[in-house]
Amino acid sequence: MVVGLLGRKVGMTQIYREDGQAVPVTVLECGPCTVLQVKTPETDGYCAVQLGYLDRKRKTATAAARGHARKAGNAEPKRYIREIRQDEPPTLKLGDQLTVSVFEAIKRVDVTGVSKGRGFAGVVKRHGFRGLRATHGVKRMHRHPGSSGPSADPSRTRKGIRKPGHFGHAKVTALNLEVVKVDPDANLLVVKGAVPGPNGGFVTVRQTNRLG
Repeated sequence: MVVGLLGRKVGMTQIYREDGQAVPVTVLECGPCTVLQVKTPETDGYCAVQLGYLDRKRKTATAAARGHARKAGNAEPKRYIREIRQDEPPTLKLGDQLTVSVFEAIKRVDVTGVSKGRGFAGVVKRHGFRGLRATHGVKRMHRHPGSSGPSADPSRTRKGIRKPGHFGHAKVTALNLEVVKVDPDANLLVVKGAVPGPNGGFVTVRQTNRLG
């Protein structure tokens, strides 16, 4: 079974190993998650487990969401629902509760979240351009992208040219993060390194398929 869980990013801090080394870590609040649906090749064409995290008020949920959650042991509607793909039909049942203790035997995970949105950004902030010279002859063009393509041939901007535009607020996955600590009592998972998204943002944590 591919181990996975839903949760929220609490924030970053650092901890000290036994040898005195300071390790930057991200604290994640994972679970408890409810199994809302079990997908099999016979019914859906693939194997997956649909998990729900964090109850939401019934009056703010749609009738479809309430009915979908009711099938899983009369569970409450959830705010964050995602699937964890499986390689083979899972043994979990509707209504099962998964906690952060499932990661106690896992050494590394992949964490998926939505990066911070930065709105409309120029090429210096979005792509790391140097900008033009801040010397004689350059007037109010210091952060300009410069030429963006040929003129007569092909008389258009080629695809893939880096330009200003929407920056951030995209799905990002941090791969192969080391699991530093698992705290089942507080539903906390501590991983080494940074995790995409703001504090309080929803994340999906999966057992990594990377080697090493």
